[in-house]
Amino acid sequence: MKKTTLAIALIFAVLFSQAQNAAGKEKMRRLVKDNYEFARNQYRYMMTLVPDNQLPQSYDEKNNTLISRNIQWWCSGFYPGSLWYIFEETGDEVIKKEAERALEVIRPNQTYTGNHDLGFMMYCSFGNAYRLTKKEDYKKVIFQSAQSLSTRFRPAVNSIQSWNGNKYFKCPVIIDNMMNLEMLNWVTEQGGDKKFKQIAVVHSNTTLLNHYRPDYSCWHVVDYDLVSGGVLRKATWQGAADCSSWSRGQSWGLYGFTMMYRFTRDIRYLEQARNIAKFLLHHPNLPEDKIPYWDYDAPKIPFADRDASAGAIMASALLELGRYTSGNEKEEYIAAAEKMLVSLSGDGYRAKAGENGGFLLKHSTGALVLGSEIDVPLIYADYYFLEALKRYKDWYLNE
Repeated sequence: MKKTTLAIALIFAVLFSQAQNAAGKEKMRRLVKDNYEFARNQYRYMMTLVPDNQLPQSYDEKNNTLISRNIQWWCSGFYPGSLWYIFEETGDEVIKKEAERALEVIRPNQTYTGNHDLGFMMYCSFGNAYRLTKKEDYKKVIFQSAQSLSTRFRPAVNSIQSWNGNKYFKCPVIIDNMMNLEMLNWVTEQGGDKKFKQIAVVHSNTTLLNHYRPDYSCWHVVDYDLVSGGVLRKATWQGAADCSSWSRGQSWGLYGFTMMYRFTRDIRYLEQARNIAKFLLHHPNLPEDKIPYWDYDAPKIPFADRDASAGAIMASALLELGRYTSGNEKEEYIAAAEKMLVSLSGDGYRAKAGENGGFLLKHSTGALVLGSEIDVPLIYADYYFLEALKRYKDWYLNE
């Protein structure tokens, strides 16, 4: 009798757990669908505000003005990239037409060699366009963009130089640069020159060696001597201090090494990503809603400004990292990313319909110490939010 009672109890426990899991997935399925429908309406509104020859960056609420930048601004690819994500999930032909128009505006960037941001500019945009349309013309643009980016590789330091030398730095390499390696890897795997993936690997190895501290936080900038190849200094440009952990930079690194593992299956990159994730998810200054302050060591915590973009990037990275791990570790990554998506979808971060210049998210921080883009919407926050929502739907809602 006791064995029968225990068996029945176990069956009910399993059924209850399955019902809870199904209910949770249905809730998240509605959340994803709602966000994409919201994005479709918001970006249809934003389209009416965008200048013909510029791309949206942020919004000035005080003056009710959309802030746009020229095509060589590092964020120029995120607007068309976001439009392609929205079109993919909604099928809205008006959104697709605007995405195609925006691509033509930034097309000249394929030969730009002024900084390291060609991946952001051309892979987030033309990469998504090619993935959905398979137009050979788009593929050619990406190939040319990879060639342009490769010209910034400096053999003396085994890295892609991020910015041109200036009065502060000789050969600066920033952690953000890890994100632009995806385009190089992809082009090689699509039949392009093998040197592109080789550059990505060498750059990643140099970043492993010089950018990270023992606790798996990273410096923002490492400055190199172009003659000797040695490190001149380690510093920050956008963080609270040279020794602090600038939040978006930590998310860039997590995303970058997870992506490098996807292309190489080099266990060193996976281990690096896992250790970065541990540092971030268990940091005592990570808020309960898991949307980071602009710097993990920011002054005035818990009253410091947040950075929704750092949260969106981290969520997207964790969802991919979950695909390469298992058990409790995988569950932790997925649960944390889900929490971030729920937080970003709530009233605390998501804009109201028809407001915020058409942007989806509020409360991002570009460069607080420079007095730039503080507590505002930012186009890349929207992009990685949309990407994370898509990844969650594609990878986890159908399990």
